[in-house]
Amino acid sequence: MFDAFGVELEYMIVNAETLDVAPVTDRVLHEVAGAYESEIELGELAWSNELALHVIELKTNGPAESLDSLAGHFQSHVGRINELLRPMGARLMPTAMHPWMDPDRELKLWPHEYNPIYETYNRIFDCRGHGWSNLQSVHLNLPFADDVEFGRLHAAIRLLMPILPALFASSPIADKKVTGFADYRMEVYRSNSRRVPLVAGTVIPEPVFTKADYEQQIFQPMYDAIAPHDSHGVLQHEWLNARGAIARFTRGAIEIRVIDIQECPAADIAILEGVVAVLKALVEERWISYAAQCTWGEAPLARIFLDVVRDAERAVVQDTGYLAALGLRARPIEAGAAWGQLLESVAPELTDRAKELLGQIVSRGTLASRIARAVGPAPDKAAITATYRQLASCLGENSLFIA
Repeated sequence: MFDAFGVELEYMIVNAETLDVAPVTDRVLHEVAGAYESEIELGELAWSNELALHVIELKTNGPAESLDSLAGHFQSHVGRINELLRPMGARLMPTAMHPWMDPDRELKLWPHEYNPIYETYNRIFDCRGHGWSNLQSVHLNLPFADDVEFGRLHAAIRLLMPILPALFASSPIADKKVTGFADYRMEVYRSNSRRVPLVAGTVIPEPVFTKADYEQQIFQPMYDAIAPHDSHGVLQHEWLNARGAIARFTRGAIEIRVIDIQECPAADIAILEGVVAVLKALVEERWISYAAQCTWGEAPLARIFLDVVRDAERAVVQDTGYLAALGLRARPIEAGAAWGQLLESVAPELTDRAKELLGQIVSRGTLASRIARAVGPAPDKAAITATYRQLASCLGENSLFIA
């Protein structure tokens, strides 16, 4: 475990002047590949499409041995894509949601390879809502070798997941207004499969720690639930699973999917370094035994998670048993302060750059809080546009957004 990493970053493509969504991902991929490919390999990274035609994904081209070199690779490819977009009058824009996209009117699905999959999703779930078409996230893939490693890794991820948005929430605005949720992406994501609730569950995965139990308790009930809507079995694969962390047994990894994308790759990779260091400590049973980790059900973890989705670092974690499981003093504490203590405890395992950036994020607040401060409580579109133009510049410069 923790000897290889798969990282995926999703970005919006927007009009360079208006910042409206620009559904041209297929044109970008065609420009490089000479055909409408769904994925192209470009050295250390690959580029690929997503369901929505205005979203492009950059990902490690195979497992990376470490995280610390990835920020530079991702930033280089961000620059390459922006160069390709410039003649199209477009650019990349960060954060986990577009602040004024109207999904009912503006969604365009990827029309090329794999389109039958996207059309099936659209037929069953109606992908015009924010929860399908207006989401940009970071996916972190962590490997396991066997059932023992899977169980330990899954237990650690489940336990840490409730407070993850206190470090990375970046989606406070949608429909041209401050939503009241620091991580509005997760708020809409958790209900996007409501027609077939077993697809996402409570977002916090069930307490299962072997492949056989996962197949029996998660995959098979999910496939049975989708089958009446999917008679040809188009979606009955492990990637249908929409929990916040999903087992990918075909690749021997768990994919963490609840992470909002930040303003630049440097911030994304620093946050991933911090998350990995804390997960390592949990797997090593530094604060609580593996057996004790396995006793946590979905309900208490989901309660904390929903509070943190709403309030991010300002959410008060009241469950003293949960805090003790993370090695924290057993008294109510804001989730941001909890992260400060966790990161301090794993500081020797972090690179200097990660420590510097994480220190700024913890002290200045999540990107969601910084965005909310910048636009004010009742912003007009001009204020939102100005802030997101700054964020797009941060992406181009690989620098933190300060507000």
